[in-house]
Amino acid sequence: MEFALSGLASGFDWRSMVDQLSEVERAPQRRLQLEQFDLRERSSIYNSLTTEMTVLQGRVEALTDEDFFGSRTVTATDSDTISGESGPNGAIGTYEINVTQMASGSSLAGSADVASPLNATADVSALTLSSAAFPTPITAGTITVNGAQVSISTSDSLQDVFDNISTATSGAVTGSYSAGTDRISLTSASEIVLGSATDSSNFLESARLFNNGTGSISSGSDLGSVRQSSTLDDGNFATAISDGGAGSGEFTINGVSIAFNTADDSLENIISRINSSEAGVAASYDSVNDRISLTNKETGDLGIGVADVTGNFLAAVGLDTGTLSRGDNLLYTVNGGGAQASFSNTVTSTSSGITGLTFTAGQLGTGTLTVSSDREKIEQGINGFISQFNKVQAFIDTNTASSTDAAGKVTAGPLQSEQEVEDIASDLRSIIVGEVGSLSAVLNRLSDIGIDTNGFDNNLEITDSELFEESLINDLSRVQVLFQDPTDGIAVLLDSFIESQIGDEGIIPNKVDLLSEQDAGIDVQIEQLERVVQSNKERLISSFVSMETAQSQINNQLQFLQQRFGGGQ
Repeated sequence: MEFALSGLASGFDWRSMVDQLSEVERAPQRRLQLEQFDLRERSSIYNSLTTEMTVLQGRVEALTDEDFFGSRTVTATDSDTISGESGPNGAIGTYEINVTQMASGSSLAGSADVASPLNATADVSALTLSSAAFPTPITAGTITVNGAQVSISTSDSLQDVFDNISTATSGAVTGSYSAGTDRISLTSASEIVLGSATDSSNFLESARLFNNGTGSISSGSDLGSVRQSSTLDDGNFATAISDGGAGSGEFTINGVSIAFNTADDSLENIISRINSSEAGVAASYDSVNDRISLTNKETGDLGIGVADVTGNFLAAVGLDTGTLSRGDNLLYTVNGGGAQASFSNTVTSTSSGITGLTFTAGQLGTGTLTVSSDREKIEQGINGFISQFNKVQAFIDTNTASSTDAAGKVTAGPLQSEQEVEDIASDLRSIIVGEVGSLSAVLNRLSDIGIDTNGFDNNLEITDSELFEESLINDLSRVQVLFQDPTDGIAVLLDSFIESQIGDEGIIPNKVDLLSEQDAGIDVQIEQLERVVQSNKERLISSFVSMETAQSQINNQLQFLQQRFGGGQ
C-alpha cells in the first residue's frame, strides 16, 4: 500500500524530491509556454492592427463615394421667406426666389344643417337635456338669469329648464322652443341679463343664448347637431343614413374606398377612418355650422372627388353636393425669370429645374439661396483620412521598432521580425506618393494639392495649407479624380490594398489563423509532455512506496528480534 507520508519508515522525504524532479522535467513545457505567450501577443497585436486598418478603410471608402466631393451647402439671406437644401452634385450658384403666392389646400364643405332639430315639435316636456342633441352636451350646475340662480340637472327636460327660469325670475322671463327655427327664445317685458361669474353649467353657451341688451334673446343659430359618438342609426341626422341594408355601406374619396355599417359605426368612427386612409384628406365635423368638411392634406389647386357606392352616406351629410373651395398653388420666380408654379410650398428640382436644390417658401417675399461646395465637410473627410493613416503607421512603427533602456539593453518590438507588417507600412506609403495617370503632371499626386510625407517617416500631413485650400476651391473636380480615378485613384487603390490585407481572405486574417494553429499545436505538445512527467512521477512514487514498505517490514522484524533475544533499548 502507498504510504500517505513520505519517509514514515525510512525517514527520507522522498516526495519533495519527486516534486522537484517533476518541476525540473517541466522545463521544456515552460519554454513552450513562453513561445505560446509570444504567439498570443502577436495575434492580439495583429487583431488591433486589423481594427485600426478597418477604421482607415472606412475613411478611405468615404473618399471613394461619388457624392463626397459633390456635397453642397446652402445659405439663405432670409430663412423665414426661403430656406433650402441641396443634394450631392447640386447646381452651384446663387438663386433669388420671389414668392408672390403661397400654396394652400383645397377643401370640400358639405351642406349645412345635416342634423335634425333638437325636437320635432315645440313641446319639449319629454326632451331631457342628457338626450338632447345640443352642439355641446349640457353639464349640470347653475346658470343666472336676471341675477337669479337657476339649477340645471341633466335629467331635467328642456321644459323643466324654462319653468325653473320662470320661477326663479317670478315669471318675468319665459322660455320657449321653436321646432321650425330649431332655436330657444327667452322673452321679458324688460331687458334680460344672462350669466354670472359663478355659473357652473354650460347651458347658456350650448344653447347659444347671449345678452343683446333687449328683452328678447334667441339662440344664435340652429341647435340640433349630430350625435358624433352614437351609431349612425341614432346620430340625429336630418336624412337617415343607409348602408344598403346589409351593413356593407361604402363610399369613395379620391378613389379610396371607405366602408361603414350604420348599426355599428358612429360619425366619429367614419371621420377617423377617413383621416387614417390613403384618401389624402382630413375630415371634420363643425357643430356650429352643422356640417362635415374635407380638406386636402396636400396643398395646391387640387380637387376632391367623392362618390357613394353602397348606401347614401355622402348624400345624407351633403358632401356629394358640397362646395369646393379651391386651394392656391405656390407662385414664384427664380432670378427674375418667368413665373413658375408648384402645388407645394416645398419645391424640388423636378419642379424648379435647378439640379439638386430643394427649397421651401415660408412667406411672401424675396429670399436668396446660395449653393456652394461643402468645403468644410470635404476638408474634414480628408483630414480624418490623414489622421487615421498616420495612426496606422504609428501603430506599425511602435510594434516593429526596437527600443533601448537606460542600461543600454535593446528590446525588439513584438512584430519586428514580421515582414508582412513592414510591407504594409511600405505599400501604404507607395500608394499615397504615387501618380494618377489620367491627370496631367500639374496635378496628379497628393503633393500637388499640399499633402505630402514629412521625409522622416511614413506619416502624411498637409504641408501647404494655402495650396490645399486653393485646390478645393479652384480644382475640386481634379481633386476628385485624384482620389476616385477608377484605375489609379489614391483612395481607390488604398481601399483595394486594405481589403487585400484585412478582408476575409486577407493576409492579416491568414496570419492570425496561422498563429492560432501554432498556439493550439503547443497546447498539444504541453499536454503530451505533461503526461510523460506524470508517468515518471507515478513510477518514482511507486518505487519509493515499495522502498518504504520494505523498510517498514525490516523495522518490524528488527523490533521482534530485539524483543525476543533481549536486545537493547
